[in-house]
Amino acid sequence: MAQDQFLNQTNIATGLLFPEGPVYLLDGSILVAEIAGGVLTKIYIDGSKENFSNLGGSPNGIAVGPDGFYYVCNSGGFEVFEFDGLTWVGGQPDNYSGGRIEKVDPISGDSIVLYSECNGEPLTGPNDIVFDSDGGFWFTDSGKSRAREMDKGGLYYAQIDGSSITEVIFPIITPNGVGLSPEGNALYFSETYAARIIKVNILAPGILEPMKSPLEPGEVIYSSPDEGLYDSLAIDSLGNICVATLIKGGISVISPEGILQDFIKTPDRLVTNICFGGADFKTAFITLSGTGCIISMPWKNSGLKLNFN
Repeated sequence: MAQDQFLNQTNIATGLLFPEGPVYLLDGSILVAEIAGGVLTKIYIDGSKENFSNLGGSPNGIAVGPDGFYYVCNSGGFEVFEFDGLTWVGGQPDNYSGGRIEKVDPISGDSIVLYSECNGEPLTGPNDIVFDSDGGFWFTDSGKSRAREMDKGGLYYAQIDGSSITEVIFPIITPNGVGLSPEGNALYFSETYAARIIKVNILAPGILEPMKSPLEPGEVIYSSPDEGLYDSLAIDSLGNICVATLIKGGISVISPEGILQDFIKTPDRLVTNICFGGADFKTAFITLSGTGCIISMPWKNSGLKLNFN
């Protein structure tokens, strides 16, 4: 099932500091977060790069909101180190600045902190984000790890004006990528260390079906049988979950029924995210974080067009 598709992959940007959270913009550029650099960077069609916004911390997931602003998950910083020729990020650093959701002006790059806590509990490691058609957004908080302990994570729903944030599922161990089904009636999220894809039905904006038990946040539709760890994800137009797979180094394509359809290998063990773009949304843009690159490649199915993007 796994296929070597390196020949179809085009390197469109290099020299990035652990890129994540790619978003395809209407002018054909890619907005990407550099986790180890604390910045948002625009990658233009000609391959040139622009330092767009200096956020500090460790910006990660990005989404375009109904007002055209960029909404960014910032986990407040990571330890950065080199191992086996790759750049890695790890635990909570000494200069950790706290987790937050930031709102970034699409023209100036200026930012404000929209949320840094929920019900008095601090956000510690916001990770990935997606908007629903009603204009609210779901996001995961993976927590932070330290020398001998780690935070529990959760899934949240919030509004763009800073008026409301709700902890919808807690606890979850290392929730990461999050996406919505094409119909908008189901939410998927990945668990990194368990390497699972979880599905939860949506009853209303910000409201999910009740948990079956404190140990069952939703339906496990797929669990990796090998060494792969799951990072961020995107949904294609057929509802397949395309999840970045760390260590194994590629994108796992999993059907809504929980069947592994394909595995797209890349030349980097630290594949962290994927988004779709191009005129027909049949081009995938993939972040190779260990080597600091973004590649593009043709994709079998068109990607699901995101709300407001």
